[in-house]
Amino acid sequence: MLNRNFKSFALLMIVPALLVGCASQKKEVQDPETYEKNISKNMQNALDAQRQALVQKNDSQIIGSAEITSPDKHKTKTYFLYGAEHLNLENYYFDIPVVYNKSVKKWIKYFSNRGRGFFERYSGRAGRYAPLLGKILEDHGLPRDLIFLAMAESGFQNKAKSWARAVGPWQFMPYTGKRFKLKIDWYVDERRDPIKATIAASKYLTKLFKDFGSWELAAAGYNAGEGKMGRAIRRYKTENFWKIAKGRYLKPETKNYVPKIMALAIIGKNLNSFGFGDIVFSEPLDFEEIELPGNTDLMKVAKAIDVEFEEIQRLNPEILRWFTPPNVESYRLRIPVGYQVAWSRCCESQDIVKSFAATEYRTYKVKGRNARLSHVARKYKIKKPYVLEALNPGLKSNSRLKAGQVIVLPFRDAQNLKANMYADLYERPRKSVRRHRAYRKRINIAKRRGKRIPNPQVYYTVKKGDSLWTVARKNGLQLNDLIASNLKLLKRRMIRPGDRLAVR
Repeated sequence: MLNRNFKSFALLMIVPALLVGCASQKKEVQDPETYEKNISKNMQNALDAQRQALVQKNDSQIIGSAEITSPDKHKTKTYFLYGAEHLNLENYYFDIPVVYNKSVKKWIKYFSNRGRGFFERYSGRAGRYAPLLGKILEDHGLPRDLIFLAMAESGFQNKAKSWARAVGPWQFMPYTGKRFKLKIDWYVDERRDPIKATIAASKYLTKLFKDFGSWELAAAGYNAGEGKMGRAIRRYKTENFWKIAKGRYLKPETKNYVPKIMALAIIGKNLNSFGFGDIVFSEPLDFEEIELPGNTDLMKVAKAIDVEFEEIQRLNPEILRWFTPPNVESYRLRIPVGYQVAWSRCCESQDIVKSFAATEYRTYKVKGRNARLSHVARKYKIKKPYVLEALNPGLKSNSRLKAGQVIVLPFRDAQNLKANMYADLYERPRKSVRRHRAYRKRINIAKRRGKRIPNPQVYYTVKKGDSLWTVARKNGLQLNDLIASNLKLLKRRMIRPGDRLAVR
């Protein structure tokens, strides 16, 4: 029986002693709390290291991944790619485990052919973010080649969003993001910030490695959750990911996740060998910072220093709105390199900074009787009660409103509500997401209302083109009863040809 506590969901902070596979580690790892307190200083150091890396970059691999020139003297444990010697690769050493098996070969073939466009786009964005992400991982004592986990998660897209509500370059779910100190509210979502999200991912990956003792299991746990992986290990009585993946307990997504990361790493560190030597990499992320009060109009700031507002948004992806969060005293805003001087010349005096306060709020005049502030919030899809309460002092979510009363809204006056900064409020989910949500809703209704067939004797084999509704109609069943009688299968996924459903 394994003695690790896989059910612990407490936040385990990185300890300097946990230097992954690192008898040879030479660099002292900063305590994460100290690292976060000095984040601006640490980021400037990281940016300086990134600029230096650009001068010394190795064109055969994605910048930001581990440069392993002397495997025996590398900062962390190194791994040789056995079985691929015939490929004559430029780099055979990695600081995460890699294998060359059937599953990995499948993904290498995919990214070299049908998925070639995806790999090129991922790699292009890697030029902007991977150097900084790799440096942060290294500062936390982790392998740099874990940048390929972020590549598999999001393709280095800060605004990437999954159907399950995972967000950002490391695809944090809301609960996990908050668990690792990422702030998520109506004004900001730090899961979208490549720096803060990478610090959180470093903590989570450190915890997973400590729990499971291998990077294959840690990566699988990152995808499936540590609880799921703990149960998988106990079920199959092995800590070998490849043996666990042969079973049916893990979802195909998780089984494919680890070999996908390995394939991305193998190609990403051998670009010329796989025909990707002509990739155009984006300019690496670089910025300066200025300090602003909360509730500062960023459009006014952008205009004052003659920078496009879209560039401010690009450098500060965590900010969801047109103003700095009003619930903080001060906010460090990133601006393009060279514009700190322009800010100092024009805008550092307190009077000018105060003039940039967000005041151009849209208003709404109450039309009917018996309206409440919560009704206005629902009309404008503002799900957080504190947003309207803060803008309308003296009113609470359940406060009754009078006809003609003016309510301040958190949108900029004369701005289209379909603007990009309100996409999280008004965007229409993808068709696949809508279908998945409707399916989950249908299953939940059936769980409450359906009657389960006791001791079923007759089964129906699903054919191509069948749906739950057509199967129910063919067999004279209520849809809720059909679902309730086959809940073990249907709560996991939709039906497929060949499935056997109990009908009597």
